[in-house]
Amino acid sequence: MRNLKLGFILIFIGLSTLSRAQDRNQFPSQIWHKGTLNLVDGASVSGLVKYDFESNLVQLQAETIITYTASNVTSFEIFDEIYKGIRNFYSLPYALNGDYETPVFFEVLTQGTHIALLCREYIATDNRGMNNWAGVGMNPFWGPQTIAGFRLAFTYYFLKNGRLERYSGKKKELFDILTGYDDELQVYMRKNRLEYNQRGDLLRITAYYNELKNN
Repeated sequence: MRNLKLGFILIFIGLSTLSRAQDRNQFPSQIWHKGTLNLVDGASVSGLVKYDFESNLVQLQAETIITYTASNVTSFEIFDEIYKGIRNFYSLPYALNGDYETPVFFEVLTQGTHIALLCREYIATDNRGMNNWAGVGMNPFWGPQTIAGFRLAFTYYFLKNGRLERYSGKKKELFDILTGYDDELQVYMRKNRLEYNQRGDLLRITAYYNELKNN
């Protein structure tokens, strides 16, 4: 009986390890995460959540699977099962194509009194050659994830004075947005070896800018 129980334990450990390995071979938007949706009618619903930025949809799996658009949801939160961290998303009006604004999902990376950094993720083809192999990635909080010829990429936005502004990833544009502290930001970036177009680095730069504005 003891050997039988041990066998079940080993099988369970094996399946858990396999599940984690499979998760690592998928991008965060391709798997279910524990999370909570906050709906426009004021209700909150919890369960397993999967999001789709391309279609601006979020699915909730509880007793059944229900699909919500960005028009139905004000915000949602997930515990990222791959990287073991909480991520927050908001539905905000924005004109992705043309001039007509519709509710669109954004992830909030950092926010302060003066400015917030948001992003939208997408899966892009990885043409960098040496990275075109399966199963290895970096934490999306700090760097890109690469899987089998594809990589996790981000488009960044700043929310300032109630207005969303897309960031092109150019250093000059960053300083045009984060105005008034060019010297301090340059020193901070150089000291901490931060890049102006990397997710984790942009998060730290924006958070530091809010600190400077608060002092």
